[in-house]
Amino acid sequence: MPDSDVTAQLTRLRKSIDNIDAALVHLLAERFKCTQEVGHLKATHGLPAADPSRESQQVERLRALAEESELDPAFAEKWFSFVVAEVIHHHEQIASERG
Repeated sequence: MPDSDVTAQLTRLRKSIDNIDAALVHLLAERFKCTQEVGHLKATHGLPAADPSRESQQVERLRALAEESELDPAFAEKWFSFVVAEVIHHHEQIASERG
């Protein structure tokens, strides 16, 4: 059984992790609000849902930021790819609703 110091450290660290997770969820919600607006703008002007050039630039930028932050750049790219897939799906839905 862990001693009280270990338990206190775990509690403190887990509380910080919980706070970070909450902040991430809120940030993602704000990000998706912006991408939904982008989707509406693209649909209104007949622009494609995907923008491979922009996505490529973002991958390079995020990989560099990950390296600077001592985060695995491959993880940052996987995360971004997942988010982009969701965003494109939403943009396609928006376009089909307008279509």
